[in-house]
Amino acid sequence: MKRMRPMDTLSSLDGGEERPKPRDHGGDLDRAIAKFGGAAETWIDLSTGINPVPYPIGAIPSDCWTRLPDAAAMSELLRAAREAYGVPASVSIVAAPGAQALIQLTPRLRAPGAVAIVSPTYNEHSAAFAVERWRVEAVSELGQGGDCDAAVIVNPNNPDGRLWPHEAINEVAQQVGLLVIDESFADPMPGASMAADPPPGAVILRSFGKFYGLAGLRLGFAIGRELDVSRLSSMLGPWAVSGPAIAIAPRALSAKDWAAAAIQRLDRDAARLDAMAVRNGWRLAGGTALFRTYETRNAIEAQETLAAHQIWSRIFPYSQTWLRLGLPGQEAHWARLERALT
Repeated sequence: MKRMRPMDTLSSLDGGEERPKPRDHGGDLDRAIAKFGGAAETWIDLSTGINPVPYPIGAIPSDCWTRLPDAAAMSELLRAAREAYGVPASVSIVAAPGAQALIQLTPRLRAPGAVAIVSPTYNEHSAAFAVERWRVEAVSELGQGGDCDAAVIVNPNNPDGRLWPHEAINEVAQQVGLLVIDESFADPMPGASMAADPPPGAVILRSFGKFYGLAGLRLGFAIGRELDVSRLSSMLGPWAVSGPAIAIAPRALSAKDWAAAAIQRLDRDAARLDAMAVRNGWRLAGGTALFRTYETRNAIEAQETLAAHQIWSRIFPYSQTWLRLGLPGQEAHWARLERALT
């Protein structure tokens, strides 16, 4: 694997305690309000990659709030997830309170060593491995060779939407003892997923909240061989997933017509956003159906221009030009974004 400079979100671990720098994320609307004013209800938050038109949750049984989740309900959740993600009976799956919880646990599946993380990407992976005393190596691409003990890819990648073919991923899996494949944005691109046939030593992470627009529900899944998944289950402990999540998610995961319509709408809206950005002089740097990343003249100035119209976006500490936008969910929001850009 071709190496890049070490991730600058983390300080060196040599000779003492790790001291990670504060990590930036989308969804930090409170920071926008503190800097530019206004109230949460007057802002359009496009700083995340969450579906702006969520799955309609419907009625929730009242005992979800008063009883501990039971084994039968959890089994139904996992059955629905298996079907939605194409996970065969021979492959194990576990539910967790969000993919983020699993990101923090996966480094514990092996003894610390060196981990190659295809970068730039979602910064919590490097942070999680560093906390567990791994040596983090940022690499620019998947490739042959290398001496790392583990590897991480986000497929499709956040924020540039890069995709890697299954053959290349399988080759990397043969080189390392642990391969984390973060498929948090794979729902609109089912063909990209390896959930149906994970390579040996791979742990696949899936996020429920992004595609279904219910990020506050905090639900995610890990998919892989029985030993790794059972260890994650033990680390999560009992009742890791809330009763409301267990009640709502099986309906959503089984709603194939809703999912198909959502994918069509997201693809259409992503193209609409691209056209709007190009008219403004930006260039598409990449993205997925849930977010778009653009090359701008100056990312800070572009973010501040949008913020003047109370539209929040995402910029990155490693790029002076990249700006990421989620998709507006209402026609009024589309119109406001167009006015801000023009």
